[in-house]
Amino acid sequence: MKKYEQGCFEGERALYDTHDALIIDSTFQNGESPLKECSNLEIKHSFFKWKYPLWYSHDITCENVTLLETARSGIWYTNNIKMINCNISAPKTFRRGDGITLINCSLPNALETMWNCKNITLKKVTATGDYFGFNAKGVDIEDFQLIGNYAFDGGKNIVIRHAKLDSKDSFWNCENVTVYDSIIVGEYLGWNSKNITFINCTIDSHQGMCYMDNIKMVNCRLLNTDLCFELCSNIDADIVTIIDSVKNPISGKIVAKGIKELIMDEKYIDPSKTEIIVKDE
Repeated sequence: MKKYEQGCFEGERALYDTHDALIIDSTFQNGESPLKECSNLEIKHSFFKWKYPLWYSHDITCENVTLLETARSGIWYTNNIKMINCNISAPKTFRRGDGITLINCSLPNALETMWNCKNITLKKVTATGDYFGFNAKGVDIEDFQLIGNYAFDGGKNIVIRHAKLDSKDSFWNCENVTVYDSIIVGEYLGWNSKNITFINCTIDSHQGMCYMDNIKMVNCRLLNTDLCFELCSNIDADIVTIIDSVKNPISGKIVAKGIKELIMDEKYIDPSKTEIIVKDE
């Protein structure tokens, strides 16, 4: 394996078409696409300071690597990349990639990150930025913190465990999502989605969970959540708190400690198709 150590690389496509190499303690600056069309690289303790560092590459491992904000649109069309203990400060990182693993990574400027990617694994990741995970498919997440609206719009086959999401309009237009043991704060959660399950979650959402099909909630807490389940079908909700208000559910069962306001307008729904059960204290 070829070794590049303490290099300072400048100019466009500085190490273009590099294969089977170790890059360590190096800096890439003042040149676009330094590692385009590369494969089988190990990159350690290095910095990327300019645009498009890793495009059309595969089989990449990065450890203790930093992408500065100027390394925007950094990793596109790249497959089988693993990043450990990395700081990704650049926006619009990861597009149309397959096989992306991030472990103990920080993404402080994650605007429009992880778009149209598939087979994604995130563990101990923090991210800040809107439109995270647009059209992402095959996602496995554990110990995740996100501040940013419109997360995972159009996503499919997503499993999330132990997350904290501060995200308005998250999980819109999604299919096959399961969220365990998480905290979600944000208006209009989950609209136009189907096959969505929340287990042991705490949720604060104005008009959350509306226009959905096959929504399941197990042992969940709904706080400051009103006008929920509007025009939802096949509801199976077990809520351990009092719900502020429920509006025009189409069908299913809602079990809760209480419901402050129940709106069942026969102009829009058949109230008999939804079973409402208030638990005894």
